[in-house]
Amino acid sequence: MSVDHLAVSAAPLLDTDLSAGAVRPLRPRSHRLQTSIGVLISALMLICVLYHLRHVGLQPILATMERSPAFWAVFVLLYLAQPLTELVIFRRLWRLPASGLGVLLRKGVINEIVFGYSGEAYFYLWARERGQLTNAPFAAIKDVNILSALVGNAMTLAVILLAAPGLHAAHLGRLLNPVFWSAAVVAASSLLIVLFARRVFSLGRNDLAFVSGLHALRVLATTGLTILLWRLELPEVAVGVWLLLAALRLLVARLPFLTNKDLVFANLAFLVIGRQTEIGALLGTLAVMTLIAHLAVVLLLAAPDALKAVRGE
Repeated sequence: MSVDHLAVSAAPLLDTDLSAGAVRPLRPRSHRLQTSIGVLISALMLICVLYHLRHVGLQPILATMERSPAFWAVFVLLYLAQPLTELVIFRRLWRLPASGLGVLLRKGVINEIVFGYSGEAYFYLWARERGQLTNAPFAAIKDVNILSALVGNAMTLAVILLAAPGLHAAHLGRLLNPVFWSAAVVAASSLLIVLFARRVFSLGRNDLAFVSGLHALRVLATTGLTILLWRLELPEVAVGVWLLLAALRLLVARLPFLTNKDLVFANLAFLVIGRQTEIGALLGTLAVMTLIAHLAVVLLLAAPDALKAVRGE
């Protein structure tokens, strides 16, 4: 659950002098280079999204148009929950401006469709270019990710315990052993991090508490919004089944270096509940909707860089 693989030796694109505590304006050549890199990253993201959508027909896409306004509102809140939480966190740690939301959205999409934690590498390099924000971006990004993993692990264990009775009620008791073994691995990894906390974390105690609290609120909110989204479509399904699926989704989210976790979760859910059910159809459609949302984000964020490149700025 670390980001040690980040490319810490990459050269910054800004002409900075951190020893003097100042950031000089970008030279025109550097500005053009930054714009070109932005266009390249967006193009790669677009290719990755289209690759994941390659086998998707028109039916799931057209089906999304029939959703109610309440469903769309919950879906958008769910999609924005993580970047908005990270915006609040890094506003405290770095005084990150509100415009940083676009960078955090791009980071999230890169994590989902390119390679797990590759978005953190992008975010690190972006922050390193901006010495006025911080002169030690790696330490904060590392701590935020580790705390996210710890809090996520704890919440996953809690939801698994809540879902256990639902497994029996739904005659899915055969899943208890693999689920609890997965939970044991999650708990063990968290315990190791806690034991070596003094050597692992760089942030102060107050910042660690603040970040942990926000991560806990985010996991609670996203789990609640996810179950609400499912119930809006299939209100007749028992809450125990949704808790089971929520626990499975949290377990998938804990897997590092995995791309497109929504599709992975949907396929695992098919194994649990069967593909030929309304629940399976809903989860598959939501996975496609998430990919379409990634595509919209990529195109929206790529537009300014593309215009600058066309104008030669």
